[in-house]
Amino acid sequence: MKFVSIIMGSKSDYEIMKICANMLEEFGVQYELIISSAYRSPERTREYILNAEAKGAQVFIAAAGMAAHLAGALAAKTVKPVIGVPMKGGVMDGMDAMLSTVQMPSGMPVATVSLGHAGAVNAAYLAMQILALDNEELRMKLLEDRIAKAKKIEMDSMEVETIL
Repeated sequence: MKFVSIIMGSKSDYEIMKICANMLEEFGVQYELIISSAYRSPERTREYILNAEAKGAQVFIAAAGMAAHLAGALAAKTVKPVIGVPMKGGVMDGMDAMLSTVQMPSGMPVATVSLGHAGAVNAAYLAMQILALDNEELRMKLLEDRIAKAKKIEMDSMEVETIL
């Protein structure tokens, strides 16, 4: 069974990352979602990564704020794709998490998406695009979604357009 693993560093990340899970559900993609911290529960994190890979995790999504080392901790333990979602909060309101997630050393890649809500949505889409490399049904769903989004833009424009 192929699935996406969503790991949050704290329960406070759940409301945003539930959006990510909902996107995966909307496209029929299976996922697991847990809370585990790179600092407060490093053994739990390590054990989970190993077990998730053995069960079929194809992509890991890591959401964390402040120092945001969760994505890096995952990247150190797997060669599967890791997507980091920096979370807002803390003294720098997410900028520290963004910088921490994006500044990975050479050879330890983490795909970093935007902060918060948009990041949660984009992490789901990026994970699905990775899975769609060998899943034609999912690839078609993603293409249909793009077409629907383009049509919505056209419809929205028609409501307000003024063209000379």
